[in-house]
Order: sequence, then C-alpha cells, then structure tokens
Amino acid sequence: MPTVISDYTKLSIPERIALIGEIWDSITAEGKPLPLSDVQKAELERRLAEHEANPDAAIPWEEIRRSTDQVM
Repeated sequence: MPTVISDYTKLSIPERIALIGEIWDSITAEGKPLPLSDVQKAELERRLAEHEANPDAAIPWEEIRRSTDQVM
C-alpha cells in the first residue's frame, strides 16, 4: 500500500505535482467515468452543436499539437 502523506505542504512543488499525477492516475485506472457537472454537460453540448453547425471550422489535433510544440 502506498505511503500516506499527512502534510503535503511539506513537499516541494515538483513533488506535489507528481503526487497529483499519481492520484489522478489511480482514479482513472479504475475505468469508471468521472461525473460531469451540469455546467460541464452544457458546455459539451454547446461545443458539439457549434461543431455540427460548422464542421469546417475545426482544427485537426495534429495542427494544434504542432503549434503548441513550437511554443514550448
């Protein structure tokens, strides 16, 4: 069983970020869908409707990835 950290504030920022990653990975590893709030559902529905109304406005993931790789 993993070590329980009673005071995460004593960890360095990189250690806290790593801890967040480990916690997130443990949640997603369970394979259960995460619940969405009503606001999140409404935003997804809005985005889908926008895409369906104008599918040519979408930017392919590869293009977005290339542009963010250049920034980083």
